[in-house]
Amino acid sequence: MVMDPTLALLGVGAFLAGMVDAVVGGGGLIQIPLLFSVFPQAAPATLFGTNKLASVFGTAGAAVQYSRRVSIPWSAAGPAALAAAIGSWSGARAVVLFPPAALRPLILVLLVLVALYTFLRKDFGIHHRRLASAGRECGLAILIGAALGFYDGFFGPGTGSFLIFLFIRILGMDFLHASVSAKIVNVSTNLAAIAVFVSHGAVFWQVALVMACCNLLGSRVGTGLALRHGAVFIRKAFLAVVLVLILRFAADTFL
Repeated sequence: MVMDPTLALLGVGAFLAGMVDAVVGGGGLIQIPLLFSVFPQAAPATLFGTNKLASVFGTAGAAVQYSRRVSIPWSAAGPAALAAAIGSWSGARAVVLFPPAALRPLILVLLVLVALYTFLRKDFGIHHRRLASAGRECGLAILIGAALGFYDGFFGPGTGSFLIFLFIRILGMDFLHASVSAKIVNVSTNLAAIAVFVSHGAVFWQVALVMACCNLLGSRVGTGLALRHGAVFIRKAFLAVVLVLILRFAADTFL
């Protein structure tokens, strides 16, 4: 049985994770290390499953809030979400077979490239310019969803940030539309991964439900900030989260 002070700590972490994740993704940066520090002897699959269950409520709540104020680009978000669900299910099953930590050096390099590109392109993600070809947009969205879905089910940290970057860079969205699209895809990947983890009994239910409530509250705060301040604010928050992710992955890789 987890003691109340520990649950309180996990709840605070989940609130902050939900707030950050609602704006630019990266909530796993807070929740996953916190879970590993509180339960150092637990199987990684159990902690990843607990994290997914805690996160899906906040992500779904953020998607609903965004949808009330922002037109959702369903022609891209829908196919990406379906492909991501399949990818996430496959990735979650692969956790048992391969060590996710082996991905850290590659993810670190990709994060550095994302940060440099976003910083140097001052207008990146400020304007919303969708692709002219609906078929091409759908095909690219499926590729993005499948690749990032697998990564999210297999490892996870930074998935939302990578989705936002690719939706902007490849599909021409601005930060606000990319963020709401990323939330829809994240709901899909979380549900698919949860199905795998729950079927293997890999969830701390009491912990997950407490964290889910706090994550949902945090997502409401984060979504409100994003909607109030728009694409420019989200761009700055995105850069901040990516830089923190770089520091985290660098420390895990070299220290």
